[in-house]
Amino acid sequence: MPGLIFDCDGVLADTERDGHLPAFNQTFEEFGLPVRWSDAEYAEKLKVGGGKERMRTLLTPDFVAAAGLPTDQEALDEQVARWHRRKTEIYTGIIRDGDIPPRPGVRRVAEEAHEAGWTLAVASTSAEPSVRSVLELAMGPELTAGFSVFAGDVVQRKKPAPDIYAFAVDRLSLDPEHAVVIEDSRNGLLAALGAGLTCAVTTSAYTGEEDFTGASLVVTSLGDPAPREVPARVLSDPLGARPGRWVVLADLAALLTASAGPASRTD
Repeated sequence: MPGLIFDCDGVLADTERDGHLPAFNQTFEEFGLPVRWSDAEYAEKLKVGGGKERMRTLLTPDFVAAAGLPTDQEALDEQVARWHRRKTEIYTGIIRDGDIPPRPGVRRVAEEAHEAGWTLAVASTSAEPSVRSVLELAMGPELTAGFSVFAGDVVQRKKPAPDIYAFAVDRLSLDPEHAVVIEDSRNGLLAALGAGLTCAVTTSAYTGEEDFTGASLVVTSLGDPAPREVPARVLSDPLGARPGRWVVLADLAALLTASAGPASRTD
């Protein structure tokens, strides 16, 4: 049976600018840290997979001294873990407030996949509580129950390493040739491709200018007919899927067929 694996942030909801960034900055303020990330600075931080990993980029000798942080590595790791736990609490509160809407089409396509018997999952480098809060926001509690969630530190290496997707495919007993990933970033695309998976991209707030070479389809969103029609604008369609005004499950299934076609030829 095929599988459909969603990334979380930027795919289920466009959470980075209005969710993660303010949560990081509020955390820094609460802990008295001498840093506030601007929008442009955070766009650069997104090249680093994982929230704790982004926080660790701060830990230059000058920053550690200015913030009065311990220099012992174990104590410093514990401090970062404290920051990240608090940041996760703040972030999940933002999501619960409901101010960040799901991205167009994600629930519609997931419902199609569920009804067709596809395996559903989310694979993300974000903390699991954060991922589950966004998943329920996007899918609702009933559909969420049909998802497997792979998140946070379940693997050591974060995207663009393929580990999270390789782990998910193994745990789900999926054939990589029969699984589609929906991503929004180059790091996520590289992770999916590295695990041997077909990847469609829906660009998000920070990723529209990234290089998506290797993606089987790149669109502005999956699109939705209702309640407010949001068309999916195709940015790249190397396999000739030719989706309509919104991407449907049949389009994603066609990507699997087209991806497998050339590899299976013997002439």
